[in-house]
Amino acid sequence: MSKIGDYLRLVKFSHTIFAMPFALLSFTYAWMTAEHDAVLWVVLLQVVACMVFARNVAMGFNRWADRKIDAENPRTANREIPAGVISSRGAVIFIIINALLFVATTLTINPLCAWLSPVALFVVMFYSYCKRFTAMAHIVLGLSLGIAPVGAYIAVTGTTAVECWLLAAVVTTWCAGFDIIYALQDAEFDRKRGLHSIPSHFSATISLVISALLHLASVGLLVWFALSQPCTWLLCLGCALFAAILALEHYLVTPTKQRNIGIAFGTLNAMASMSLAVCLIANLLIYR
Repeated sequence: MSKIGDYLRLVKFSHTIFAMPFALLSFTYAWMTAEHDAVLWVVLLQVVACMVFARNVAMGFNRWADRKIDAENPRTANREIPAGVISSRGAVIFIIINALLFVATTLTINPLCAWLSPVALFVVMFYSYCKRFTAMAHIVLGLSLGIAPVGAYIAVTGTTAVECWLLAAVVTTWCAGFDIIYALQDAEFDRKRGLHSIPSHFSATISLVISALLHLASVGLLVWFALSQPCTWLLCLGCALFAAILALEHYLVTPTKQRNIGIAFGTLNAMASMSLAVCLIANLLIYR
């Protein structure tokens, strides 16, 4: 059991809560609005399984690819691979098993999911090498999480729609924005190591402005998506909570006050995704 715990910590399993609510929101939207012949509980289990397997691949590969960098960074030197808790070989086996499980699960859903599964795996793994050559790595990370609602919609319908792409854009800009905040912690280390990020290229002030602009875009895209929903108090509450929590992140983290990055990254982002998904899913189930 302790070894299972080591692998759960390796992939920060608790952070699955960031993108999972958006996948469930897209799943519910597809279920309630589109034509399909899917069996609810079967497809729901398939979507959740794909989310877990894909994220295990993404995080496992990130930790494996960054193992030498993490060993040099005092903040990350105690992560499972550099600390010797999990071997490099063990991590690779874990990644391969989860990648195979992901592809196998997509094969049981529909042809489009199966065909796109290698593309999804490429996107979620590609992020790990981006910071070696581009400061746009934050956007790639956002995209790797943003494909979750698209995948959930395809799982139900076998096709896509504007609404699932809007949700993908919401997630992409939201996650890119909070990843910039998170990267402030490593700005100095990244500069010395030659790694690329917004904070390593610009000042903390400019980095936070870019993050805020991405979050403004995320809220704007959310409002666009909301136009396709029944306009009720639940819809307004969900959107307002999401926007307010993002605003709170930028209140808590400033160029001279970065001690709250952990709270802003973990607690507040989990609250943002959960509160939005609960309100909008309830809105669909009650008023659609």
